This record gives sequence, C-alpha cells and structure tokens, in this order.
Amino acid sequence: MTLRPDLKLIAAMVPEGARVLDLGCGDGALLAWLAEHRGVRGYGIEIDEDQITRCIDRGVSVLERDIDEGLSDFPTDGFDVVVMAETLQAVRKPGTVLEHMLRIAPRSIVTFPNFGHWRCRLELASAGRMPIARHLPHAWHDTPNIHLCTFADFEALCAARSLTIYDRKVVNAHYESTWAMNHWPNLFGTIAVYGLSRPGA
Repeated sequence: MTLRPDLKLIAAMVPEGARVLDLGCGDGALLAWLAEHRGVRGYGIEIDEDQITRCIDRGVSVLERDIDEGLSDFPTDGFDVVVMAETLQAVRKPGTVLEHMLRIAPRSIVTFPNFGHWRCRLELASAGRMPIARHLPHAWHDTPNIHLCTFADFEALCAARSLTIYDRKVVNAHYESTWAMNHWPNLFGTIAVYGLSRPGA
C-alpha cells in the first residue's frame, strides 16, 4: 500500500511500536500502514459510515464518534501519539480538541491547509473581503464557522494554551518544501504538519 504524501509526512513522525489514536481517520490508510511497517497499535475515530466500512475492510479498529464530543471518554495517557490530519478546520472547538489530544497522549501531530497563503489573500482581496482572523488572531477558533486559519493563527493558539511546537514541516500542494516557505511559511506555505507536546515537555 502506498501512502498519500501528507500521510507519509505524518508517518515519519510516529515512533516504532507507538499506541496511536487517529482523529478523523478516513479510510484507515495511515493506521493500516503504521501497523504493517512500524508495529503500531491504534484506533481511528471517524463519523462517515462509508469510511468506517473501509477501515473495517483494512482491519483497522475504528470508533464511530464525533471528535468534538467523543474525546472526554478517552483516558489520560491512553496513547503515545494522537493524530489529526486535515480535520482541524472542521471541528467546532479546535482549542479544546487540542487540549484533549495532549491529555490523551504526550505528543500530537496536526496537519491543516494555510488560509494565509498568498493565493488565498489575493482571492479574498479581489472579493473585497478582509483576510480571515486578521484583526482577531486568537478568536478564530471560538467562532461557530468552519475554522480556516493561517499558520500564524494556529501558532498563536498554541502559545495561548502553552502547547509546545516541537516540529513543523511546511510544504506546497505537491508536498515539497522550498527556500521561500522556510523563510516566510505563512505567506508561501500551503500545508503544514505540526508536532505538539504538552506544556513544559
């Protein structure tokens, strides 16, 4: 099985033999690959019935739950790593979800698209709209809308919650990194993969 490029970036950050919880696991491809190649034991959380069926077909253990409401039941330190790939923008309370993730495991991996990319800014400007969260950098995660945020917004949220960013990979739509992205990630980065740990870790 060949992993999608974004899942390859995540897989490279997961230790051998780790206990992994994958939030919004989709068809279970990441957990299946990690089980086969890294000896990982894991569970997925998914709400889409078709995706749950695909997980079961792959032999992936999956729970049908809503991420916003279903994390409080998981025990503290029940896993080594919690993953949330391309799902941050869809949850209702990103800050609360991140705190639960780092209660459940000492480390978490989060990926999401950058709404601060220059193309997004250009589209917003041409539509006569202000860039999202420009004047409310810490409030984007408390709105009832889909949470389209920039890398800077996310890092501000992590700082406000005292969450440590121990790793960050910024790439373009082809999952390649460039000099410009490394120097001005919020302007030129398309997607980021963040490694987070608990306060003081």
